[in-house]
Amino acid sequence: MAPMTDLVTFGETMLRLSPPRGERLETTRDLTVQAGGAESNVAVGAARLGADARWLSKLPDSPLGRRIVTELRSHGVRPDVAWADADASRVGTYYLEHGGEPRGTNVIYDRADAAITTVEPDELPTDAVAEAEWFHTTGITPALSETTAETTTALLRTAGEAGTTRSFDLNYRAKLWDPETARAAYEELFEHVDTLFVPRRDAREVLDREGGAVEIAHGLATEFGFDTVVVTRGLEGAVALHDGSVYEQDVYEAETFDAIGTGDAFVAGFVAERLRGGDLPAALRWGSATAALKRTTDGDLAVTTRAEVRDVIEGEGGIDR
Repeated sequence: MAPMTDLVTFGETMLRLSPPRGERLETTRDLTVQAGGAESNVAVGAARLGADARWLSKLPDSPLGRRIVTELRSHGVRPDVAWADADASRVGTYYLEHGGEPRGTNVIYDRADAAITTVEPDELPTDAVAEAEWFHTTGITPALSETTAETTTALLRTAGEAGTTRSFDLNYRAKLWDPETARAAYEELFEHVDTLFVPRRDAREVLDREGGAVEIAHGLATEFGFDTVVVTRGLEGAVALHDGSVYEQDVYEAETFDAIGTGDAFVAGFVAERLRGGDLPAALRWGSATAALKRTTDGDLAVTTRAEVRDVIEGEGGIDR
C-alpha cells in the first residue's frame, strides 16, 4: 500500500515577536507576529516544494493557538493538533531582536509550561506517522520536558516499525539544556533514526566528535548505524555520507535578510527532493538552494517555490520582469 502522506513532522511551534529592525525590545511600540518552530518550518518548506506535509503538536484552544494553525495551513501544511484547555496551558513565544555588529541578533525565549510539554502519544494521530513515507523531528523537542522526550521516542519507534524513513536534526539549543544532558538524550534516540542532520559545531561541542566533516559523518554512521549522515558547515557547505559514499555541496550565494530558519529550510529542500526520488547529490543541491532563498526573506519560514529553487541551482536569477 502506498504511503498516505509524504512527510509528517512533530514538534513545538511558537509565536515569534520581533520589533522593527534597528529598534530594541525595551523601547519598541510595535511587534511583528509570525509562527516559528523547527519541525513546522520543515513541513512548510517541504509543502511549498510539493510535498504533502502534516505537522503534529499540542496547542491551547485559544486565539494564539489557532493563529499558529491558520498560518501553517496557509502554506499547505495539514496540522494535526491535540487541543488543550486554554485556561490551563499556553503557547510558547520567542522574541527576536535584529541587531547589527557588534551587538548582533538576540533571541529571548518564553516557552516554559507550553502546551506541548504535556503531549502524550495517545493524544496524537500516530497512524499518520505509520502511514507516512517520511517522519521528521529535532533535538529541540526532547529538550522541552520528560514527556516530550518520551513522546518523541514513541513516535520514532512507531515510524520505524512501519518502515517509515526517520530523520532527526540535532538542532542543539544551549538555552534549553547543557551539552552533556543533550548528548545522553540524543544518543538514546539515535537507534530510531535513519537520516541524521548535524551541524559540525554541534557534533564537536555536543557529541564530542573530533576531525573534519567527513570523519565526523563516518564515525557517527559506524557507531549508530545511520543510513545517511548530513554534516552542515555553515558557509563551507554540507557533506553527506550515504551507503559508504561521500557527497559535498557548496552554499549558494545569498544576501542575508534573516538567517533564522536557514537550517530548517535546508532540511526541507533535502527531504522534499528525496521524497520526489532524487539522489543524494540532488537532495543536497535542493537543500542548499532552499536555504539560500530562505536567507532572503523575513521570518522563520522558507516561503519559496520549486521554480525559484531550480533557478538558484541552475544559476539563474536577477530581476523578474
